[in-house]
Amino acid sequence: MGREEQIIKEREKKISELRKKGVNPYVNKFDKKDSVEGCLKAKLGTNVKTAGRVMTKREIGKIIFSNLQDFSGKIQIVLQDKETPAKDFGFFKKYIDIGDIIGIEGKTIKTKTGEKSVLVKKLTLLTKSLLPLPSKWHGLQDKEERYRKRYLDMIMNPEIKKVFEKKAKVIKALRNFLLEKDFIEVTTPILQPIPGGALAKPFKTYYNIYKENVYLRIAPELYLKKLIIGGFEKVFEFADCFRNEGADWNHNPEFTILEFYQAYIDYEDLMKFTEDLIIDTIKKVNGKAEIKKGKETIRIKKPFKRITFEKLTKGKMSDEIFKEEVKKLKEPTFVINHPFEISPLAKKKDKKTVQRFQLVIDGMELVNAYSELNDPIDQKKRFNEQVKKKEGEKHEYDKDFVKALEYGMPPTGGWGFGVDRFTMLLTDSSSIRDVTLFPFMKLER
Repeated sequence: MGREEQIIKEREKKISELRKKGVNPYVNKFDKKDSVEGCLKAKLGTNVKTAGRVMTKREIGKIIFSNLQDFSGKIQIVLQDKETPAKDFGFFKKYIDIGDIIGIEGKTIKTKTGEKSVLVKKLTLLTKSLLPLPSKWHGLQDKEERYRKRYLDMIMNPEIKKVFEKKAKVIKALRNFLLEKDFIEVTTPILQPIPGGALAKPFKTYYNIYKENVYLRIAPELYLKKLIIGGFEKVFEFADCFRNEGADWNHNPEFTILEFYQAYIDYEDLMKFTEDLIIDTIKKVNGKAEIKKGKETIRIKKPFKRITFEKLTKGKMSDEIFKEEVKKLKEPTFVINHPFEISPLAKKKDKKTVQRFQLVIDGMELVNAYSELNDPIDQKKRFNEQVKKKEGEKHEYDKDFVKALEYGMPPTGGWGFGVDRFTMLLTDSSSIRDVTLFPFMKLER
């Protein structure tokens, strides 16, 4: 029998014994009044009531030391003979294992070593764990396993949670900025009859009740522009999007983008708006308008640098060249005026280029925006040319969108923003998987 199997059997035996004693090892609730952080901040002698996971257990004669961890941090708890009721002291010693979730009541003290702790006066087992926590998780080099078992990664490396707390702050700051500018937040379909709004390979599925093939959206763009046609003038959406393509350090087949559309503005207005939004968000999340990249500090200030697509790529319309040159751009830079051929939804600037820009910071493309094409005749022509270029299965363009354009869409600026990539930037993460709670992993077989 392996070590893990032996531990599981021992814990199953404890669960059986507890149930015979009338103790429920999986209770319904616990009135947690204090966080661990709150306990650490409380004055000495304060009565507290908290709960969390047991991370260590150390017995020294008539005293037991343990670390208790919750969402806010860790604190040492102490069970001591004659201070902790004998019943609770004996229960902890016999039945509590590392990994169990417990509730405690007690008072804050300082130990002889000067460590802020909680002296336990009452103990409640809340959840009995069966599997042992990995004792050397910090030493594991297998990142794939950490992504696969994110829940375990977070237990053993609680600092990981800070990345996702910051991501939540990013989303909140972006949302509040737009709401304060009188934008309306909307939701549009994830299952779409025709994939549109970007050049990408979609995930395909089947709608049984309608007997129709449908696609997971690659972008919310066309639906959002239909809302502008319908009379909304400022709309935005945090959209989960899906592209059945490659995965690397800054690409994931499932990702989150923020898109907004505003009537009566063009891409010049969007660039000014973008500067304000980006600086405001970074200030709210990081405290000041700067980003830490290792030992380097990137300061974010207006106006952002501008460079034309043609100058960046030395006149060649190559996506590979573009991506390589972009890596060299550290400070916030607008790459503007892209070739007409690779921008089927953007308004023309001249015969060769369109009114489009991408924002790059520290070598990452974060924003794609343009003056929206609102000429239905030109749009239909471009869609047809786009369909002809696609290989493999038969493709269609969104004819309903073209029909909507025929009713008239006001001059409009549209903007798409990579929330995951921006979070990478603000958390100094090296992979998009580091800012994705549960990145897709192949099943273990």
